Amino acid sequence: MSKEATLYKRLKNNKLLCQACAHYCIIGENETGICGVRSVKDSKLWLDVYSKVAAINIDPIEKKPIYHLLPGSKSLSIGTVGCNFGCLFCQNSSISQYPKEKGGLRGDNITPEQIVMSAIHYKCESISYTYNEPTIFLEFAYDVAKLAKERGLKNIFVTSGYESKEALEMIGPYLDAMNIDLKSFSKDFYKNICKAKLNPVLETIKRAYEKGIVVEITTLLIEGLNDSEKELREIAEFIKSISPNIPWHISAFHPTYKMLEYPVTSFEALKKAYDIAKEIGLNYVYIGNYNNPKYSSTYCPNCNEVVIKRDGYLGDKIVNLLVDKKCPKCGFEIEIA
Repeated sequence: MSKEATLYKRLKNNKLLCQACAHYCIIGENETGICGVRSVKDSKLWLDVYSKVAAINIDPIEKKPIYHLLPGSKSLSIGTVGCNFGCLFCQNSSISQYPKEKGGLRGDNITPEQIVMSAIHYKCESISYTYNEPTIFLEFAYDVAKLAKERGLKNIFVTSGYESKEALEMIGPYLDAMNIDLKSFSKDFYKNICKAKLNPVLETIKRAYEKGIVVEITTLLIEGLNDSEKELREIAEFIKSISPNIPWHISAFHPTYKMLEYPVTSFEALKKAYDIAKEIGLNYVYIGNYNNPKYSSTYCPNCNEVVIKRDGYLGDKIVNLLVDKKCPKCGFEIEIA
């Protein structure tokens, strides 16, 4: 179903300015924005995937990846079709690029009320808006998140970080955590590989942290494209400039979509990024998409004691050793919400 969008302005040329994301698409009658799911009909902007869920699953919260909110809990994950990026390495291209490549929409009609009740029924402590870019289904996410908050559930955006300032103002009060992809520190990488820009992502990271939202950063490391020592240092230094306590997930790339010719990221490349981040002074660094408990566990920044052991994503593989969110060895308070 469709629902009239909230964030848009009417321009003098009878076109509409969509304010949901940093593309700020100018859309004419019977046209659609870059995302493929926000369109103009009858001089109004519509969200065409409202309550139209293309993917829904129960996931460990660590799979998002979110490590510093409700560790070991379950999260009900939802997404629609469409995306405001065009990443050549997208692992969910079958839904994110569906409107552009198939010329239509798909999904099951599930109301915000049904989503929240499902989360409660399956004993999930949060709802994650993920699989595709949640900013593009902002009004739907907002309605779900508001209900979820009323029922004591947490809300998580897994996002490219392309929220407009207006969108973050609108949904920010209902978000508890955001895992934001910082795909590179290169403007050319964003332009050529992701079909977007770098600066809006950096601004979203800053704004989200300032709002008190738990922010975690993920970088998918692709050897030969975004793994130079210079770029890795720039990312780590940027994160530290906001807070050394922001977790950085350095994830292994696996060939997919339009980048099948690139190899799986080697452990050596992941370890190099990890070591750079620790050297620069980030307190919480993780290696993702690579099963190694040593690099997925949380350590106390003060004494280096393991405070949360992770050996995979399943609940029984995650051992929380914190005592009132403090290190059991030295009493240092760990940044866990």
